[in-house]
Amino acid sequence: MLAWQPNTDPHIYPQPVCSGDTGTAGQYAPPYLPTACYGNDVSKFPSSNLFASAGDGIWDNGAACGRQYFVRCLSAQTPGICKAGQIIKVNIVDRASRNGVILVLSTIAFGAIANPSASFVNIEFAEA
Repeated sequence: MLAWQPNTDPHIYPQPVCSGDTGTAGQYAPPYLPTACYGNDVSKFPSSNLFASAGDGIWDNGAACGRQYFVRCLSAQTPGICKAGQIIKVNIVDRASRNGVILVLSTIAFGAIANPSASFVNIEFAEA
């Protein structure tokens, strides 16, 4: 589990003190509906567009729906892909259809932590 240092700026997520879980994340583009969690209910998507589909490792028979995760990019096959120091919080809205990934991020979420030219990145993540 990640432990967080206090931070007085409400717009910056605190930096992790110890490691969370690691895995691989991909990205997916619209259309995002329907979802395994909410069908065609667009009101379940965060206005920030920072959302993700859960891979088998965290899907938990659908219990992952609505969970939030802090995510940061650790590395990619090509150096320089990750955006250093960027931590986002995503809402789970769907089940990932790709094998071998822990999260599949919306294009907005993926672009917030990595160069969108990459297909996959290695991530650190922790439930919020």
